[in-house]
Amino acid sequence: QVQLVESGGGLVQAGGSLRLSCAASGRIFSSYVMGWFRQAPGKEREFVAAIRWRGAMTSYAESVKGRFTISTDNAKSTVFLQMNSLKPEDTADYYCAADLNVVAGIVVPTSRTTWGQGTQVTVSS
Repeated sequence: QVQLVESGGGLVQAGGSLRLSCAASGRIFSSYVMGWFRQAPGKEREFVAAIRWRGAMTSYAESVKGRFTISTDNAKSTVFLQMNSLKPEDTADYYCAADLNVVAGIVVPTSRTTWGQGTQVTVSS
Protein backbone atom coordinates (compact mmCIF):
# COMPACT_ATOMS: atom_id res chain seq x y z
CA GLN A 1 0.00 0.00 0.00
CA VAL A 2 1.18 3.50 -0.86
CA GLN A 3 1.09 6.54 1.40
CA LEU A 4 1.32 10.07 -0.03
CA VAL A 5 2.08 13.33 1.77
CA GLU A 6 1.86 16.64 -0.09
CA SER A 7 3.56 19.89 0.81
CA GLY A 8 4.43 23.23 -0.75
CA GLY A 9 1.07 24.92 -1.05
CA GLY A 10 0.49 28.50 0.03
CA LEU A 11 -0.54 31.99 -0.98
CA VAL A 12 1.08 33.60 -4.00
CA GLN A 13 0.35 36.58 -6.22
CA ALA A 14 -0.72 36.12 -9.82
CA GLY A 15 2.29 35.54 -12.03
CA GLY A 16 4.22 33.90 -9.21
CA SER A 17 5.46 30.35 -8.76
CA LEU A 18 5.07 27.48 -6.32
CA ARG A 19 6.48 23.96 -6.22
CA LEU A 20 4.37 21.20 -4.76
CA SER A 21 5.97 18.02 -3.45
CA CYS A 22 4.44 14.60 -2.91
CA ALA A 23 6.47 12.22 -0.78
CA ALA A 24 5.53 8.61 -1.45
CA SER A 25 6.19 5.63 0.78
CA GLY A 26 5.23 1.99 0.71
CA ARG A 27 5.08 -0.33 -2.27
CA ILE A 28 5.56 1.72 -5.44
CA PHE A 29 5.73 -0.10 -8.74
CA SER A 30 7.84 1.28 -11.57
CA SER A 31 4.82 1.12 -13.87
CA TYR A 32 2.73 3.37 -11.63
CA VAL A 33 1.32 6.53 -13.12
CA MET A 34 1.51 9.33 -10.55
CA GLY A 35 -0.39 12.55 -10.87
CA TRP A 36 -1.86 15.74 -9.51
CA PHE A 37 -5.51 16.67 -9.42
CA ARG A 38 -7.12 19.80 -8.04
CA GLN A 39 -10.48 20.83 -6.66
CA ALA A 40 -11.66 24.41 -6.44
CA PRO A 41 -14.51 25.43 -4.10
CA GLY A 42 -17.84 24.35 -5.52
CA LYS A 43 -16.24 22.46 -8.40
CA GLU A 44 -15.43 18.86 -9.17
CA ARG A 45 -11.93 17.46 -8.85
CA GLU A 46 -10.04 17.82 -12.13
CA PHE A 47 -6.89 16.39 -13.65
CA VAL A 48 -3.78 18.59 -13.70
CA ALA A 49 -0.75 16.51 -14.64
CA ALA A 50 0.59 12.96 -14.61
CA ILE A 51 3.86 11.11 -15.04
CA ARG A 52 4.89 7.48 -15.16
CA TRP A 53 7.03 6.70 -12.12
CA ARG A 54 9.79 5.32 -14.33
CA GLY A 55 9.47 6.29 -17.94
CA ALA A 56 9.03 9.16 -20.33
CA MET A 57 5.27 9.58 -20.21
CA THR A 58 3.87 12.91 -19.04
CA SER A 59 0.44 14.38 -19.53
CA TYR A 60 -1.04 17.79 -18.76
CA ALA A 61 -4.41 19.44 -18.71
CA GLU A 62 -4.76 22.03 -21.45
CA SER A 63 -5.25 24.75 -18.86
CA VAL A 64 -1.77 24.25 -17.38
CA LYS A 65 0.31 23.29 -20.43
CA GLY A 66 3.38 25.46 -20.75
CA ARG A 67 3.04 26.71 -17.16
CA PHE A 68 3.23 23.58 -14.98
CA THR A 69 5.86 20.85 -15.03
CA ILE A 70 5.58 17.45 -13.35
CA SER A 71 8.70 15.51 -12.44
CA THR A 72 9.95 12.77 -10.16
CA ASP A 73 12.97 12.17 -7.96
CA ASN A 74 12.98 8.40 -7.82
CA ALA A 75 15.81 8.29 -5.28
CA LYS A 76 13.67 10.32 -2.88
CA SER A 77 10.36 8.74 -3.96
CA THR A 78 8.95 12.20 -4.55
CA VAL A 79 6.77 13.72 -7.24
CA PHE A 80 6.96 17.45 -7.90
CA LEU A 81 4.65 19.92 -9.57
CA GLN A 82 6.40 23.13 -10.55
CA MET A 83 3.77 25.79 -11.13
CA ASN A 84 4.79 29.00 -12.90
CA SER A 85 2.81 31.99 -14.15
CA LEU A 86 0.07 31.21 -11.68
CA LYS A 87 -3.41 32.62 -12.25
CA PRO A 88 -6.26 33.21 -9.80
CA GLU A 89 -8.14 30.37 -11.50
CA ASP A 90 -5.40 27.98 -10.34
CA THR A 91 -6.66 28.47 -6.79
CA ALA A 92 -7.67 25.05 -5.44
CA ASP A 93 -6.77 22.20 -3.16
CA TYR A 94 -4.17 20.09 -4.94
CA TYR A 95 -4.07 16.33 -4.44
CA CYS A 96 -1.34 13.86 -5.28
CA ALA A 97 -2.45 10.49 -6.62
CA ALA A 98 -0.75 7.14 -7.17
CA ASP A 99 -1.72 4.28 -9.49
CA LEU A 100 -3.75 6.15 -12.07
CA ASN A 101 -4.90 4.69 -15.35
CA VAL A 102 -4.46 6.04 -18.87
CA VAL A 103 -7.39 5.30 -21.18
CA ALA A 104 -7.23 6.59 -24.75
CA GLY A 105 -4.75 9.20 -23.63
CA ILE A 106 -6.89 10.39 -20.74
CA VAL A 107 -5.63 10.03 -17.17
CA VAL A 108 -8.27 8.75 -14.79
CA PRO A 109 -8.31 7.50 -11.21
CA THR A 110 -9.44 3.96 -10.46
CA SER A 111 -10.63 2.06 -7.42
CA ARG A 112 -6.97 1.29 -6.70
CA THR A 113 -5.85 4.93 -6.74
CA THR A 114 -4.32 6.27 -3.53
CA TRP A 115 -4.76 9.96 -2.66
CA GLY A 116 -2.82 12.34 -0.47
CA GLN A 117 -4.47 14.65 2.02
CA GLY A 118 -4.21 17.69 -0.23
CA THR A 119 -2.41 21.02 -0.06
CA GLN A 120 -4.06 24.39 -0.57
CA VAL A 121 -2.92 26.81 -3.26
CA THR A 122 -4.30 30.34 -3.31
CA VAL A 123 -3.43 32.77 -6.08
CA SER A 124 -4.35 36.38 -5.45
CA SER A 125 -5.03 38.85 -8.28
